[in-house]
Amino acid sequence: MVAEQYLPPWFSVAPMMEWTNNHFRTLARLISKHAWLYTEMIAAETIIYQSGDLDRFLAFTPEQHPIVLQIGGSNLENLAKATQLARPYGYDEINFNCGCPSPKVAGRGCFGASLMLDADFVAKAMSVIAANSDVPVSVKCRIGVDNHDTYSELCDFIYKVSTESPTRHFVIHSRKAFLKGLSPADNRKIPPLKYEFYYALLRDFPDLRFTINGGINSVDEVNAARNEGAHGVMVGRAAYYIPWETLGHVDTAIYGAPRRYLTRRQVLEQYQKYGDSVLGKYGKNKPNVRDVVKPILGLFHAAPRNGLWKRNADAAFQRCVTLKSFFEETLEIIPDWVLDKPLEEYSSNCIVEAFANSKNLLPPPYAKEEKEYSEQDRMYD
Repeated sequence: MVAEQYLPPWFSVAPMMEWTNNHFRTLARLISKHAWLYTEMIAAETIIYQSGDLDRFLAFTPEQHPIVLQIGGSNLENLAKATQLARPYGYDEINFNCGCPSPKVAGRGCFGASLMLDADFVAKAMSVIAANSDVPVSVKCRIGVDNHDTYSELCDFIYKVSTESPTRHFVIHSRKAFLKGLSPADNRKIPPLKYEFYYALLRDFPDLRFTINGGINSVDEVNAARNEGAHGVMVGRAAYYIPWETLGHVDTAIYGAPRRYLTRRQVLEQYQKYGDSVLGKYGKNKPNVRDVVKPILGLFHAAPRNGLWKRNADAAFQRCVTLKSFFEETLEIIPDWVLDKPLEEYSSNCIVEAFANSKNLLPPPYAKEEKEYSEQDRMYD
């Protein structure tokens, strides 16, 4: 499989630790045929040290294409080995994590957002990953880290990585990261969004491809960002917490595909087959019913009796050992019309001005020529 076989990544689901696993991706693909899916971040060391059990971390069904593997690490040799081990699984792109602000990752100076402070290493890492893979590579990063948050510093990072490695795609989370003092959750909402940095990158690096990420929670916002020129848009928690309303409109409203008249009941029937086939696959009740049900807990968001269904689901976890028995015990709470009603046809119901307004705040153009000149000078020092 190669990425060219699929529609462009106009909409992608963000990599989210412990969330965008095989279970969620299976659900997401049942709802949307065209959204690009990312794995949760997998550390290079995990891939290497679990080489005897790689399917548990890297295997996915063919239906999940197009799918991107996100990898994390700070050791070039390990990144090379991990990429080699992942290669037979046939991912459509390999993404390198330079944006995670978690203290477990960036706070220790290991990898994640802290790598934005070392563009030389990231360029080497991307060259190593590309050399050991046969698919495109990309970087997911923030717009800055701590006090290194100017537009010029962001451009320096992009310039270095793109000119010294095969990287041509960057996913830009439009907030900076604080490596200390803020939790990962706070890092997703406290640093201000600066979409103007993203749109300035489109202006200053016309030969590269950029996906915008951060604070985007609806199809309306995705379309608004794209209408202002975004190459692609990445959505995170809205796709997980509200999968029916968010992912359900991606194919028609973003990709222009015909309406499928899909129902929640049809999705759950297919998901049940998947879930019961993987229960206990990795021994010691891993995964269990709770693990496999977790991604569907948002499927009835805002629907009648959703709260009661969730309460009953929590009790059913104590008794049910198959998804079939779990659904038999809990789904009778949800009205039939909710289960059998196709998603309503998409219609835009709000005006989004954030991206248009951001284009009025663009920073001055990046002095790329000056950068190239100074680097040439250093070569002859």
